Amino acid sequence: MLSSEKVVHAVADFLAHRDLGNIVLDPILKSSSGASLLDASGIQFMKEKLLPLATVVTPNIDEASSLTALPVTNVEQMRTAAAKLHSMGAAAVVITGGHLEKAIDLLSFTTKRGIEQEIFKSDRQRSTSTHGTGCAFATAVTCHLAQGRGLPEAVLLAKAYVSAAIVHAHPMGRGIGPVHHLYRMHQQRRTIIADPEPVN
Repeated sequence: MLSSEKVVHAVADFLAHRDLGNIVLDPILKSSSGASLLDASGIQFMKEKLLPLATVVTPNIDEASSLTALPVTNVEQMRTAAAKLHSMGAAAVVITGGHLEKAIDLLSFTTKRGIEQEIFKSDRQRSTSTHGTGCAFATAVTCHLAQGRGLPEAVLLAKAYVSAAIVHAHPMGRGIGPVHHLYRMHQQRRTIIADPEPVN
């Protein structure tokens, strides 16, 4: 959530002068309530300078539409928007469709064979505890990439994590509440002890 062109410029300048393994860009443009979180010049600078530096960019359908000036309401439009983002310099794109009737995410990434795409589908979670899903997803992808996993596996595991964080969330107040980032800390863990080998 970078707010202004000045901040985007500072981040892009920092990243351009460092050899970092994985850069995940979650282009937060508006709040859940619709308030603008990045000014117009900042969005333009993000597209020109920050997008090409990212290992993967993770816009939701609204953000993908804003970045590409294209409608993004279904899978085919996701594919078109991903192609446009590639042409703008993005090496890999995950367009998240959690707002669609079916929770469909599109991964589009560059390989030696060209652009490859994978679709990830799941049932949409009917919940009021969905605040922070985009940030949680991008962070989870980053963590899995840092652990050496490939991008398709990182996206799959991040999607599963966010779904579980929604399911295990505790409703709060009257509005949209947060996902439960630490739900695994409260789950019972099994310890498996191997049988000792017999002594002859």
